[in-house]
Amino acid sequence: MNTLLAKEMILSYLKEDVGTGDLSTDLVFGRELRGTGVFLAKDDGIISGTELIALTYSLYTNDVKVTLYKHDGDRVQKGEDIAKVEGPVYVLLTCERIILNLMQLMSGIATAARRMVDALDDPSIRIVDTRKTHPGLRMFEKYAVTCGGAFNHRFALYDGVMLKDNHIAFAGGIEKAVALVRGKLGHMVKIEVETETEEQVKQAVKAGADVIMFDNRTPDEIKHLVTLVPEHIITEASGGITLQSINTFKGCGVDYISSGSITNGAKPLDISFNSTEGIKP
Repeated sequence: MNTLLAKEMILSYLKEDVGTGDLSTDLVFGRELRGTGVFLAKDDGIISGTELIALTYSLYTNDVKVTLYKHDGDRVQKGEDIAKVEGPVYVLLTCERIILNLMQLMSGIATAARRMVDALDDPSIRIVDTRKTHPGLRMFEKYAVTCGGAFNHRFALYDGVMLKDNHIAFAGGIEKAVALVRGKLGHMVKIEVETETEEQVKQAVKAGADVIMFDNRTPDEIKHLVTLVPEHIITEASGGITLQSINTFKGCGVDYISSGSITNGAKPLDISFNSTEGIKP
C-alpha cells in the first residue's frame, strides 16, 4: 500500500468527517487531556488496516503511541484486542470513526478472501479480485485482498489491457482487436481477452493473447477449454464465482480465478474502539 497516497486519501476522509471541527470532542475536552483506548474485535476474522491507525493519527499529531497486538493478515477472534493507543483524547476520538470504517471494511474483505482461498483448497490456482470496488477505496480494498491470501488483478484501466465483449464487438472481432492493441502497446503490459465460446478461445490463441479468460463457463467446460490453450498463455476463470460455488472449480486447470464478490459483497468485520478509563453509563 502506497503510504503517500494513503495519507492523501485519509486526509480527504477527515476533511469530509471533521469539517471545521469535532463539536462533541472540542466542547467536552481540552487539548491537554490524555487517555488510552483499545481497538477490539467483536467477531472472528482476518485483520487488515492496522497500519492505518498510526498513519491516521499522524495527520494530527506525532504524540500518539500505538501498540499493535495483531498485524495485517493475522487471524483474530471475538473479544481479542487488536491495538492499544495512548495520546491526546481529542485526537483519539476525532480519528476514531475513520479508522474504524477503514479497518472494518478492509478486515471484512481480508476475511472474505481467506474464506475463498480455503474453500477452493487448490494451491495451483490463485484467486484474484476485480475492479468491482467502492469509489475512492480501491487502494485499501485491494491491499486487504492480499492480507487474506488472495491476489490482485489489474489495479485499474491503466495497468493492463482487458478486451471484453464490447471491445471485441466494436473492433470487429478478437483477432482485429488484439492486433490493434499489439501494434501500439509496450512489451511490459499483458493483453487479456475475455471469451465465452470455444471458437473465441481458438481465436484468442491465434491472435496471441497473453491471458485468456473463460467467462461464465462451468468447471467441466473449463476443463475442456484449457486443453485448447498452449501452456505459455495464462488462463483465468471468471463470472459469478462466489464463496458458495468456488469449491466446484478445484482442479479445473486454470491459473487464476477472479471474483468481484471478494470486494463487492464482503461484510465488514465488527470492530469497536473503547476507552480503558472512566466510567461508561
